[in-house]
Amino acid sequence: MTLDVKKFFQATSPEKPLFLDNSEEEQHYYIDFSSVRGGEVIQDLFAQITFIPDIPTRQLFTGHVGCGKSTELLQLKAKLEREGFHVVYFDSSKNLEMADVDLSDILLAIAAQVSESLDQIERNQPRNTEDLLKKVGNLLQTEIKLTAEGSVPGMGKVVASTEGDFSVNVPIPGVGEVKVDNREGFSLVAPLIGKITAKAKASPDFRDRLREHLEPKTSAILEAINSELLEPGIKELKEYGKKGLVVIADNLEKMHSTPRLGVSQPEYLFVQRGEQLRDLNCHVIYTMPMVLRFSKESGNLLQYFQQLKMLPMVLVRCRDGSECESGIALLRQMVLARAFPNLDEEQRLSKITEIFDTPETLDRLCRVSGGHVRNLLRLLNNSILKQMGLPISSESLEKVIREYRNNLVLAVDQKEWELLRQVAQEKKVVVNDGYEQLIRSMFVYEYHQKDIEPWFDINPILAEAEEWQQ
Repeated sequence: MTLDVKKFFQATSPEKPLFLDNSEEEQHYYIDFSSVRGGEVIQDLFAQITFIPDIPTRQLFTGHVGCGKSTELLQLKAKLEREGFHVVYFDSSKNLEMADVDLSDILLAIAAQVSESLDQIERNQPRNTEDLLKKVGNLLQTEIKLTAEGSVPGMGKVVASTEGDFSVNVPIPGVGEVKVDNREGFSLVAPLIGKITAKAKASPDFRDRLREHLEPKTSAILEAINSELLEPGIKELKEYGKKGLVVIADNLEKMHSTPRLGVSQPEYLFVQRGEQLRDLNCHVIYTMPMVLRFSKESGNLLQYFQQLKMLPMVLVRCRDGSECESGIALLRQMVLARAFPNLDEEQRLSKITEIFDTPETLDRLCRVSGGHVRNLLRLLNNSILKQMGLPISSESLEKVIREYRNNLVLAVDQKEWELLRQVAQEKKVVVNDGYEQLIRSMFVYEYHQKDIEPWFDINPILAEAEEWQQ
């Protein structure tokens, strides 16, 4: 049977994490890299939650952008659901403006996602659903008032009003007059909070006005979310046999390092506001920018969060420079599984030449990726496009590698080349702005190996640049 090149191209998209609960085929796409990442990071997050399910845990998860965090978190989600937990996973970058994030934005986004998820659960007693939604509605009633003109898609014309100690009058173009009336129930609570967060992401002026009113009430908002949403929600989930509620806020690591009150935005949120981030009464996992691990305030993170887990790159070379064959072997399987998900490992290896001209071309791809999963898939995807078909020739792959390297080199200045040479020699980074930029720009990768201290090394593609060789 001929390999469908277009299907393979789609299956190797570098922008798409594996939604492991979607299909049996995607289950076969997943490769467990824990043996070449220094340990079972996801198992550690899982154990923290499941050991004593009734005690809320707050954990941080980080790693290089594109190293596979979302896929691993979705694997964790599926594992927790099999264990009996209700898991609310959401992509923060779709709900928040990553250049300008504040605590109230995150809290509202979580409230909206949890409210919507609870609303969608099928229950045997509809009256309980209404009671829960009414309690959720108290958050909006107490904290915010919306006025606008129009209708809510799929719901027809909606007329209501909110009353409470605090209100913000916000006309929302294109949404219409949206009111919540406490006499009618609160099935529109999640859509309304969603509209608030969507408007805040799209409009800096609205975001500023909303924060001006919400920030002084952060404690009241947290209390309302806990008492009116999370606690009754967890109680009802347990009535239906669930062990608890887990919220996974993914892609917060993509927030910009914008200055805020004298520190970077990540440091402001996770350190200065960390105590409030951890005050949600359910299990929470936040992804966090990797560079925050190098902040002088990073020690304070563990004052607020039970643990901080790092997802390193897949090992392609050991610290002593020798090749890590087990890492290369697993990366081979990651590529081959996207083409032949229903074959076993040995059968896949016999099919290499349907994708590449030689096995050496596949190995070259694995090595030059440095174990960065998204970059490997990007190089593979671009190579398919380069020759508009399969098998991929070594010449096509080398052209793609060269183009990527040339673009990467343009961003490296002379000072950074010197820092990179120090990293290559010492296998470590220290706390200063220069090294943070190397990590943020993915000029440097972090690796973990069992029973050895974590270390850093230069991106292998940069190591082939003329500037480096000189």
